[in-house]
This record gives sequence, C-alpha cells and structure tokens, in this order.
Amino acid sequence: MGPKAIARNGLPVGMQRILRKTIKDLLLFRLKRRMFANPSRTTGVERCFDYKVHINDGPNFYVLYKDIFVHCIYHFEAQRSDPLILDCGSNIGVSILYFKYIYPEARIIGFEPDPAIFPYLQENIDRNRLRNVQLVQAAIAAREQTLIFYSDGKYGSCLAEYLSGDIHPTWTKHEVSCARLRDYLTEPVDFLKMNIEGAEWEVLADSKDLLRQVREMVIEYHHLPGVPRTLHEILKLLHDIGFEYAVGDFNLDTYGGARPPVQLGSNSRYYRHIYACRTD
Repeated sequence: MGPKAIARNGLPVGMQRILRKTIKDLLLFRLKRRMFANPSRTTGVERCFDYKVHINDGPNFYVLYKDIFVHCIYHFEAQRSDPLILDCGSNIGVSILYFKYIYPEARIIGFEPDPAIFPYLQENIDRNRLRNVQLVQAAIAAREQTLIFYSDGKYGSCLAEYLSGDIHPTWTKHEVSCARLRDYLTEPVDFLKMNIEGAEWEVLADSKDLLRQVREMVIEYHHLPGVPRTLHEILKLLHDIGFEYAVGDFNLDTYGGARPPVQLGSNSRYYRHIYACRTD
C-alpha cells in the first residue's frame, strides 16, 4: 500500500501516521540492504514512492532517499498550493521529486552544474512527467561567469575555489557556467534549498538585499579543510535581515564529523543543517 492510499482507507489519523512510518522504515531497510549489498552498483532504475528514479550510485541514492523522503530534511509548510521553490544543487533530482510529492502544483527551478549528473536529473524529471520544473545547468555562485569545477560524477563535486585538499585522481575537471541566485529572486519564493558545496556564504552575501523575497530556506553549511569558516557570517546575515533560524545535525551515520566528542582543527570536516524562516 502506498502512503497516499493510506488516507483513502478511512483509518484514524493516529493509525495513518503509524502505518506511514512503518511503511517508510520497511522500505528504507530493504533499500539499504539492496544498495549496499553491491557497492559497485552504479546505475539502474529504482522506485521512490510514486516515482521511478534512474540512479547513478546505489549508496548515494540510499542517503538521498533516507534524508529527503524519510527524515524530510527539506519539508516546509507552504502557504499556497503552487509554491515557488528554488533547488540549488539538485543532483539526480530526488529533492525535486519530494517537493512535487508534497506539493504537486509546485513551481520549481533546479540548478545542477555537473555535466555527468545533469542528464540523470533531466531524465528523472521527464520520466516522471513533472510539470512546471525548470532545470538550469549551472553552478550557483556570486558571479555570472565560467569557472573550473571538479566532480566524481556521483555526488562529490565543487567549484575549484572551494576544493578542500588535493584533487582526487578519479575526479574529472570541467568548465561550468555559473548563475547568481539574486537573478532568481525577482518574485516571492516560498522555499530555497541550498546545497552548493562550500559556496553558500558568498552566494548568500551576494543576494543579501533580496533574500527577504524568500519565506523559508534550508542551507547545508560545509565546514571543510582549507575552506574559510563562515557559519558565523551566515547566521549573522540571517539575523540582520530578519530571519529566525535553527542549526542542527543531520545524517551523522554518513557524515560523522559532528558526532561527539567533536575534535576541531585545520583538517576537521563536518556539515550543519540551517533552517531559516522570515520572522514576519
């Protein structure tokens, strides 16, 4: 039974919630066992609730599914049936599928620069016949230009200026176009999702005067070796322009750098999940 079918069976609300959680946990357990049983698995089509997803890496798909569909790290309560969502760092499109799952009439602009990943993203939008989704093959940056970009073709990628440490020998060098977030803040935005691998501070600072167009946002902050520490700058900016925020951990099983006892140093690596909403 699919989660959407549960409500149609007339079960009490409390039972619906328990049943939904049980189904999610079972699906997650089965998915983890299958995706990690063969770590070399790189391609194939997988079910994702009502959707079919062409994946490029099994373990990566499991993490995306767990974080986005099960733990709902990008959930927000829209004030209209057709919210405008900016998805910065769309990868293969699992976040866009989630937004369309909870708000079928949502209008979404998704940004993904990686030439190896963008075809998967495009296919997954087309395969599931999603309407009102615009895809932009560009990195979100503070300047509109062409920059050097390194990628593993799966989930690890960043602009060269935010690269932490030496370049992995299997990573591929690309030149990618960059777009400015501020150019897409010309009307009210219901939700901004930002996972742009270290560029978050410069992009937010570049868009500071227009960020109040956004009602709610989730920013993934990257604390990486060799990359400037800007968490305090981001939080101050949010406070100054009238946003309430909460900073939390997520996915400690995968990214354990913030698991106590925390040890900070020049080579420390962790991620923070910043949820922010306008106070008015």
